[in-house]
Amino acid sequence: MLSPSATSLALLRLLADGDWHSGVRLAERVGVSRAAVCKQIQGLARWGVAVQTQRPGGYRLDPPLHLLDRARLEQELARCDGSPEVLEVFDSLPSTNGYLTARIAQGESVGVCLAEHQSAGRGRRGRVWQSPFARNVYLSLAHRYELGPAALAGLSLAVGVALAQLITARGVPGVGLKWPNDLLCDGHKLGGILIELQGETQGPCWVVVGVGINVNMQEADGAAIDQAWTSLARINGEHWDRNVLAAQLTGAVRRVLARFPDEGLGPWLAAYAQFDTLADHPVHVDWAGERLAGVARGVDANGALLLECAGRRRPVWGGEVTVRAGFGPPI
Repeated sequence: MLSPSATSLALLRLLADGDWHSGVRLAERVGVSRAAVCKQIQGLARWGVAVQTQRPGGYRLDPPLHLLDRARLEQELARCDGSPEVLEVFDSLPSTNGYLTARIAQGESVGVCLAEHQSAGRGRRGRVWQSPFARNVYLSLAHRYELGPAALAGLSLAVGVALAQLITARGVPGVGLKWPNDLLCDGHKLGGILIELQGETQGPCWVVVGVGINVNMQEADGAAIDQAWTSLARINGEHWDRNVLAAQLTGAVRRVLARFPDEGLGPWLAAYAQFDTLADHPVHVDWAGERLAGVARGVDANGALLLECAGRRRPVWGGEVTVRAGFGPPI
């Protein structure tokens, strides 16, 4: 999907309050013709933005958009964990992870990056991450370690636990984790984690942690998603303040990144078991060109999935996991 144009973004910011705005006034504020305003507004549906029209020539957003605000984010971050040295907020990026990864490769300063919209958001295994404008949180953090990548085995699980604990503490019931990096709520996809590493085998290395959480998405926003999904707003019927949530998510991930080199996955294993939605389920794992069948038995100290096959437990380091057809409750 193409990024929103500068004119579209300017119109969205003017309409974000949810009030009625005349086409004449919008055209004057943006510096285009009324016809151009009409054309741009017709195209906003491509970014999941619902615009109501009222003759003669009035427009408003329904529901209104509560946009990310750098000053508010810094204020909320100061409450959570202190503001990072580098905090960047964009209207649109191809990918927040991709942006930080490119800056690291160029030797530029990096920290925390958020975007209202991603034109090429990525999930695991090259999947597209649907990113409607100003509905969710698309967040990436970069952190440098003197250690090599091998010392960070299981980091995605620790991040997942921290996020699940945070969302549960915010009053959301039924939160769970699907190995290795999915956040679920009652079996529906709520969010995901994408971790990418750059560096030498023995260190130093950079880790980029990408977090996507479905926050205020409604049914029309997720029409292109090919799996069962949900959002925080759909769960509790409330509109969430994304600035507060983004700051809390950032603080939670930063605390994991600070602790992990010294502590590893160990302190997170018991909590992971409480959120584990695969434990004791019969599953298929598609990994390295092979389909494995067995029963999920939790994870080991390095974050590998333990798959019980023919009476022994085999660690699995990657792949696509599905609960085997015909099996609902754990065994």
